[in-house]
Amino acid sequence: MKTALLLLFTGFASIYFGCSKDPAIPTGPFYKTKNVVIIVVDGARYTETWGLESKEYIPHRYQMLQEGGVFCSNFYNNGYCFTNAGHSAITTGVYQNINNSGLEYPQHPSIFQYWLKTFQRPASEAWVVTTKDKLAILSDCVDPAWQGQYRPMTDCGTAGLGTGYREDSTTFIKAKAIFSNSHPRMMLINFKQPDASGHAADSAAYLQGILDTDNYIYRLWQQLQSDPFYKDQTTLIVTNDHGRHTAGHLDGFVSHTDTCEGCKHIEFFAIGPDFKNNYVSTKPYDQIDITNTVAELMRFKIPSSNGKVIWDVFK
Repeated sequence: MKTALLLLFTGFASIYFGCSKDPAIPTGPFYKTKNVVIIVVDGARYTETWGLESKEYIPHRYQMLQEGGVFCSNFYNNGYCFTNAGHSAITTGVYQNINNSGLEYPQHPSIFQYWLKTFQRPASEAWVVTTKDKLAILSDCVDPAWQGQYRPMTDCGTAGLGTGYREDSTTFIKAKAIFSNSHPRMMLINFKQPDASGHAADSAAYLQGILDTDNYIYRLWQQLQSDPFYKDQTTLIVTNDHGRHTAGHLDGFVSHTDTCEGCKHIEFFAIGPDFKNNYVSTKPYDQIDITNTVAELMRFKIPSSNGKVIWDVFK
């Protein structure tokens, strides 16, 4: 009888307190995070964001780091450096050479679909809000077991897939309204301007786009922290889908197509109640690791993902 009770207690302890071989890994039931927001700064190169010593184009995020955020300096897109491929990797945890014009859905289900199914929540609690219309593809996949099911709400481009891009200022206003009116628990937001200005070879507008997006991020975070629904129980993650060519390589900041350092090295900044404060990780992490980190925080499994949890930034 004593042996049976000991085995039973050992089983419960392993569930609630984690494996004794890795006591540093926290367990899901104790997380404070109830909401996750991912903001993708489209096509900003690392050398103009965190790689710039002055941090002059990301002043708000740099201040947020000092006030309680985390940052991974060794974070990479090790897949395909295009808009739809990068966003798909973030939401599915799988690198896919996906059509970049919005004509192809991801092969695998997303964090939104897994979360909605796991907890049987209404679609209005998960949103994809993007300046680029083609990113409406993030709302579904072609896996027969998931296609057309457990889809998040979308507000993409002018009026959905195939209708064209809109201004980031519009996306900012839309995101604010959705937070206020729908109170989603899962949300991805895309801001296009750094990428759009880069492709236009307008260096001044490219840098201004990075600065403007930093302001949008800060103002959205302030809104979340002023709303009791989100305050102290929301994790914000900021990243890129891809970077841009390294200066001096091909056409430099104008494009992004290959495996150069400028295209691959991207941002991971986050702030939330379950992460360390003012912490910089130098360990190598990967774009698809965002997927598993979100799944861990939001307490669901995502077996189709190839990523891992970014444990280094957890308390």
